[in-house]
Amino acid sequence: MSFQIEEATIASIHTAMMNKELTCRELVEMYVQRIHDYDQNGPEINAIVDVNMKVMEEADELDTYLAAAGKLKGPLHGIPILVKDQIDTKGIRTTYGSEVFDEHIPDEDAEIIKKLKQDGAIVLAKTLLPDFAASFFACSSSGGETKNPYALDRDAGGSSSGSAAGVAANFGAVAIGEDTAGSIRLPASFNNIFGIRVTTGLISRHGLSSLVHFQDTPGPMTRTVKDAAILLDTMVGYDPKDPYTTAVLQAKDAGTYTEQLSAEGLNGARIGILREAFGPEGNPDCAAVNEVAAAAIAAMEENGAEVIDPVSIPDLEKYTMETALYHIQSKYDINQFLETKGEVTLEEIYEKGQYHRLLDLFHAVMTGPDRPEENPLYYKQRHLQEVFRREIENVLALHDLDALAFPDVQVLPPTRDELYSGKWMKEIFPTNTLISSQTGLPSLSMPAGFTQDGIPVGIQLLGRSYDEATLLTLAYGYEQKVRPRKSPALDLVSMDEKQV
Repeated sequence: MSFQIEEATIASIHTAMMNKELTCRELVEMYVQRIHDYDQNGPEINAIVDVNMKVMEEADELDTYLAAAGKLKGPLHGIPILVKDQIDTKGIRTTYGSEVFDEHIPDEDAEIIKKLKQDGAIVLAKTLLPDFAASFFACSSSGGETKNPYALDRDAGGSSSGSAAGVAANFGAVAIGEDTAGSIRLPASFNNIFGIRVTTGLISRHGLSSLVHFQDTPGPMTRTVKDAAILLDTMVGYDPKDPYTTAVLQAKDAGTYTEQLSAEGLNGARIGILREAFGPEGNPDCAAVNEVAAAAIAAMEENGAEVIDPVSIPDLEKYTMETALYHIQSKYDINQFLETKGEVTLEEIYEKGQYHRLLDLFHAVMTGPDRPEENPLYYKQRHLQEVFRREIENVLALHDLDALAFPDVQVLPPTRDELYSGKWMKEIFPTNTLISSQTGLPSLSMPAGFTQDGIPVGIQLLGRSYDEATLLTLAYGYEQKVRPRKSPALDLVSMDEKQV
């Protein structure tokens, strides 16, 4: 077999299939073997929760279709996808990261899974996430902890932990994550991949567990921008089971993202540098991130972008803090979800200690009201999210910007020792992903580069509502010129060697 799955793209897979150099079954077999070698054994990344037991049967069906029809079933024909275990998959165990659901098998696919399958995709495997997506770190009471494939002693980021580490380590062709406070972009930045959070409502959330329902959104996590655009073209769309998806009516580019990509996407683009979102100068935890981000910004400028440096969002820190509603909203939203699954409540889960010990957010969530509106600050903070969004869009308009740029996170992926010592907790972790999440504005994380020690750093582009096409085009132009994606160097380690 001459085809190599490392860094394979949707286009390269389809070319090989149409040239009869690769079958869907052969492709799936290679990914399953790689999961066995590197996720379950060897470095034991622990990104994968379960491999779809019917994946070979589904691959054979697609091979039969191609042989008979002489054409691909759709734009995702035979593409093995890794799916965050927050998303319902019919006939495949779905735990939502919680040991309470270790034996839960949904009888219906989430809406986005139906759409992906209609276009020919195969659910290859489910990926690890923290309990109910309630952490920035890769820790789950059901699945354990996911390692960063670039530095095994470091965290893979959360909550789309397994999707990020899995696609970075080439355990699947592409991956699907979900983002409430940064759960796509933060792990994307830690794992040298692309991840996009769309304007809230462009993609259905039906069939997903919820953390903050007016911020939740699924999205692509991929090794290339084009693969992200292809996935988005399938995923966006109106779903009557999710009223938020009426947002699609305002998105003129929905479903046409791939065709708008341009290798010259940076030419003439105006990108504002949000210096307030960089880590403090002189802080050793932030120095390496600032250095790599600066190099990425310089590369954008060298390849045609006009950089406006700095630009400022008035009262950024104040808005970011005062628009955070996790303590007020999440208890109610998780309980609303649990009610659809049976008798268990979040209070019962908490009292029994059925959650991972690193989930410090759980303690804060449990102090929240049974109903959000019981908190006197609730409506003020909801209103402030709208004010915050308008402040940012005003900055974009004032400077005639296509996007703002800043690091996804001000520090490097934490080591496991740092997490267990309490150096970093959700409440104090310096992530900038909240800016997009708490305003509903779209943002895209792309690889900025690596530190001298080989640790990935991500940089985020944030744009106007419903302007995902511009963010994708900027990222595509950057990717084509800079080529920032590098596969991790993973070693096979035998059980004998481990014991030594």
